[in-house]
Amino acid sequence: MAPVTDLPPNNVRELSDVPSIEVISKAAIMLLSAAAERLGLADDDPDASPRRDLDEARRLITALAGLVTASAEYLGPHAGPLREGLQSVQRAFREASAVPDEPGQGPGEKFTGPVY
Repeated sequence: MAPVTDLPPNNVRELSDVPSIEVISKAAIMLLSAAAERLGLADDDPDASPRRDLDEARRLITALAGLVTASAEYLGPHAGPLREGLQSVQRAFREASAVPDEPGQGPGEKFTGPVY
């Protein structure tokens, strides 16, 4: 794989040229994807996934909830799908937990409220 410095100049964007909504959305998608991986959702059998790590998933989901909640007013039409994705990983976390958290105590629920 070629180092990043070998990319043609037109493939590199200055961070100052990237709209804030794009930065926020990409960060949210990265957190959502990482949480799904840590829940084992990318594997055929999430319960047997070697990538499953509920402690890591909790942290990622909480960070995602904070980001989505804090930036909802700026996300416009992107807010709905990101909230749905967040709720999906929150529900998946609850299902994966041997002892589910009390309502309102699950990952990110201090920002979103209880997810059932």
